[in-house]
Amino acid sequence: MTAFLIAILSIVVLFGTAYFLSNDKKNINYRAVVILLAAQLVTAFVMLNTTIGGKVVGAVTDFFSKLMVFGNEGIAFVFGGFEYKNDMPVFFFSVLLLIVFTSTLLSVLTYLRVLPLMIKYLGGAVSKITGLPIIESFSTVASSIFGDTGALIAVKNHIPKMNRNRLFIATTASMTSVSASIVGAYMTMIPPEYVLVALPLNVMSGLMLASMVAPAQPVEGEKIQIKDMINEDSLFEAIGNGAIDGMKVAGIVGAMLIAYISLIAMVNFALTETIGTDLTTIMGYILSPVAWLMGVPANEMVRAGGVMGTKIISNEFVAMLGFKEMIPALSPKTVGVVSAFLVSFANFSSIGIIIGTVQAIDEKQSSMVAKFGLKMLFVATMASVLTATVVGLFI
Repeated sequence: MTAFLIAILSIVVLFGTAYFLSNDKKNINYRAVVILLAAQLVTAFVMLNTTIGGKVVGAVTDFFSKLMVFGNEGIAFVFGGFEYKNDMPVFFFSVLLLIVFTSTLLSVLTYLRVLPLMIKYLGGAVSKITGLPIIESFSTVASSIFGDTGALIAVKNHIPKMNRNRLFIATTASMTSVSASIVGAYMTMIPPEYVLVALPLNVMSGLMLASMVAPAQPVEGEKIQIKDMINEDSLFEAIGNGAIDGMKVAGIVGAMLIAYISLIAMVNFALTETIGTDLTTIMGYILSPVAWLMGVPANEMVRAGGVMGTKIISNEFVAMLGFKEMIPALSPKTVGVVSAFLVSFANFSSIGIIIGTVQAIDEKQSSMVAKFGLKMLFVATMASVLTATVVGLFI
């Protein structure tokens, strides 16, 4: 009962904060909030607490495991022959290079119109049921497949015409999701079931909170153009571009990991030498109340807060790598809640990525995004907290 009351308190605090931050309280779409919150609760319950949900999650997990086996065939052909120290695989080879294969697969499915059609009709259904604008609903659903940059590019023809609130919803909601091309990599670091349940919950969390903070009205006559999502003229071009894009992502993530882990090590050394503690511990104390609201037991909330803080100031990969080592010593509740929180692009570096993407589409709109960049991150982080809270209810 206590855990349930804390979860209710967390939801009240999150929605209360969103209402306080709203720039148009009279036009908040409460129907959408109620429908999406109910859908979140049902989705989490079915995926985590029912036999059929468990079978579906297990089947999807097995599917991703099989994809990793296929991906490792290609990696072994190119990089085979390495002997790992203490049988510990190198992270770049065993995790990051899998992105090349999954990115290729997504590119092929996009070229064949499978993913664009699925996203178009799913986004349309969300818009029709909730009353939210179709373009924002579409881009949010798309972000759970293509990530924040891919989702924004998919609606590039609409971005120049968006007002401040609509642009805020599109960018903030996209930050709460992740690209399907790196989901397999996440599953090697945190429990797969929480990665999978976080994906649909994040779509709903992002739409709910972003549309409360910046309410927007549907525009008559707006349509989604599938052709905006397809850039290749042949299947082989799709395969080639998908592989190249995947390698770019793997390289970027690897470079960011080197930079952030090195910087954090340097900062931790300086802090330990001067004040006797490290950055992770400091962030843990700062975010421990948030971890408690998410359902983390009091005796673990500082450690959980440290992982959450690492994710916000660096990225989810850095946080997951550290969290992976902590999992055996933590309770199942903390593992599930923190894992769900980590599955999003809500971090400081994403602000720059999103601004850069919008700038490539429309320079005037990018200056607007820059003005609400920190607010965008704050609301996206709130969405991650909401997702984690809902997951915690069913553990």
